[in-house]
Amino acid sequence: MNPARHVISSISAADMAAALRSGIHCVIAEQELLNRINVFPVPDGDTGTNLTLSLSATLGILRHWHQPNVGALLEQVADALLDGARGNSGAIVAQFFQGMSDSAEGVESFTPATFAAAVTKGAEYAHDALEQPREGTILTVTAAVGRSMSRAVYATGADCIGRQLGDAIAIAQEALAATQGQLEALRKAGVVDAGAKGFVVLLEGFSAYLRDGIFCEEPELALQEEGITIPDVVGEEADLTYRFCTECIVSGDNIDRRKLREALAQLGDSLVLAGSKKKAKIHIHVNDPEAVFAVAKRFGALQGEKADDMERQQHSTHGDKKKFAVITDSAADIPDDEMERLDIHMVPARVHFGDHAYLDKVTITPEQFFEELRTNPNSPKSSQPSPGDFRRQFQFLASHYPDVISVNLTPTVSGTLQTARHAASRVNAAGEVHVVNSLNASLGEGLITIYAAECAEAGLSIDDTLKVLDPIVRHTYTFGLVKDLQYAVRGGRVPASRKMLADLLRVVPILRTDPEGRLQANGFIFGRFNLLQRFARYAAKRVPAATRLRVAIGHALCEDQALALESMLKKALPQTEKTYVTDLGTAIGVHGGPGTIVVAIQHYLPPDELLASLDSGA
Repeated sequence: MNPARHVISSISAADMAAALRSGIHCVIAEQELLNRINVFPVPDGDTGTNLTLSLSATLGILRHWHQPNVGALLEQVADALLDGARGNSGAIVAQFFQGMSDSAEGVESFTPATFAAAVTKGAEYAHDALEQPREGTILTVTAAVGRSMSRAVYATGADCIGRQLGDAIAIAQEALAATQGQLEALRKAGVVDAGAKGFVVLLEGFSAYLRDGIFCEEPELALQEEGITIPDVVGEEADLTYRFCTECIVSGDNIDRRKLREALAQLGDSLVLAGSKKKAKIHIHVNDPEAVFAVAKRFGALQGEKADDMERQQHSTHGDKKKFAVITDSAADIPDDEMERLDIHMVPARVHFGDHAYLDKVTITPEQFFEELRTNPNSPKSSQPSPGDFRRQFQFLASHYPDVISVNLTPTVSGTLQTARHAASRVNAAGEVHVVNSLNASLGEGLITIYAAECAEAGLSIDDTLKVLDPIVRHTYTFGLVKDLQYAVRGGRVPASRKMLADLLRVVPILRTDPEGRLQANGFIFGRFNLLQRFARYAAKRVPAATRLRVAIGHALCEDQALALESMLKKALPQTEKTYVTDLGTAIGVHGGPGTIVVAIQHYLPPDELLASLDSGA
């Protein structure tokens, strides 16, 4: 810890790194509050999460920085922020530090004058990053801080960084308080702007270290500390004009930022374009994320695509009294109306056709995927969600719920489960994330996810839900009918010789999950006559006896056959209480192709009844 020193003539790279870490830790400590006062530009309750994730991307650099050049430090910080920026506030803060970095190029240590110049440049960059800058936001505070620091240089001479910071904090706090009266949404809710408050908290933690030697350690978060009341999310649920908070990074040699901004501005609102001519971070609210990515690709190489559903986020921040949230990956096939009814969140995988990437079920629908599969000469490649994709959504949900359940794809076919577990271990929020191995894929994973969400609807505790999910997972069975092996051959999953043999013998393979979660060929149907009837009989015979069942059917561009199969299964399994028919996703469809049909069958008891049965030892 540094000794107290209100008179500071310079800031070294080491002190800059430590002071920034202290400020970032302070922001992390206020994450819950920032989420709960987030009403602008949309009341989706994620400003604290976005700032925490964005700023945390720099902590590895700040912890291990040993070079003496403060300009080099800020260059690394700005680049890490650009890559890690999340949400409107994160993108603006990234651009603020980009401005500081450009101003500090070649600077060994900050003097009062160079520090003021860097902060002022940062405020200018942040303002210019927005298509429609608004007073009453983080921009108001950054501009006020820049002006204050510049005035301090002229007023007090050389030894004034301590005075600069003291005056800047007072001015920043005044500007923050004023935001409540500058925007209608803030006035109505009776709060200050969440992004602006986050910046003030960062500045306060930064200053406390430099002026008084007080270092804020990274906090252990709790939903509510004793004696501290965190307000509920304020404001009313908004009628969103644009549904998806969409982000990506464009890299190139000389990005024409003006033309890029003009093209993006036609697609939505809340546009923030951060970065430089070599790397630009795009943040925008739209209804068609794929249109954003298509525009971005015209200006350079695309990476880091993401699209968060703000409508779904609003459900989590307005009046939801559930004890936990439920999330899954896009390998789970669940009807859209069930996703909406039960407020199930999803982390999309990525699907690549050549050099064109899509977010599964976000920027490409199942129907579009199978049409592309049928006509595109490039074989599709699927990639699991990244740890960052999981962590971003885990962080958001864990800041609004005491617990989160993530139901994920069986690890025998993908590393998705391990990635989710890794991301869960890195969540820095009040809630705890519990990752559940579905031992299933596609419709089976979907039925388990639906059951977990019904437990939340029924008011079960997290412990009781995890208890009942264990037998539900063990008694959910998935079967797949693959009519054409050509797509599995194209994807390298099946040798061409095996397809030739299957065609010669006129056999149709049946996939099945086993108790260890392996999804593999488990049987064959010889010939094509009465194919659906025989598939129905095959599946029905391999499900252990049960008094109540649920059945889900997924199809790849063959809905009429799926509906016919539904009728057959109802007859073969009269104890079926509910059935779902939906589009098949990419988890199995990428290898099965159009015409593939998947069936999942689940032993079913309502959550309360199953819990009572388990407690009684029945």
